[in-house]
Amino acid sequence: MTLANFLLIIICVLGISAGQILFKLASESIPTTFEMDKWLSFSVNKYFLLALVIYGAATVLWILALKRVDLNIAYPFMALAFVIVPMAGYLFLGESVSYKTFFGAALIIAGLIISVR
Repeated sequence: MTLANFLLIIICVLGISAGQILFKLASESIPTTFEMDKWLSFSVNKYFLLALVIYGAATVLWILALKRVDLNIAYPFMALAFVIVPMAGYLFLGESVSYKTFFGAALIIAGLIISVR
């Protein structure tokens, strides 16, 4: 895999991860009842809209990555989102992480290394 393709895949993973954090932030204002005015207000929530834009861009870039890289090489990198999102939740949202999170992250990274080599 070329450096350009590797960077493209990493950008996709980072985009998906950032989208998850933004969706979490947007979730604080999601309506719990079906009142149209509340849903319309939510539909212009800055975190929600930014998450959609980032997810959309990441999806287009992912399609480009899949055009260039075999799926069996590219797809395992998506597992990095399971490492990045909890860490970002800890850093930016003050969520807790335990040693189990770090152990799981180490296993994911080891699996990624094994699967793409």
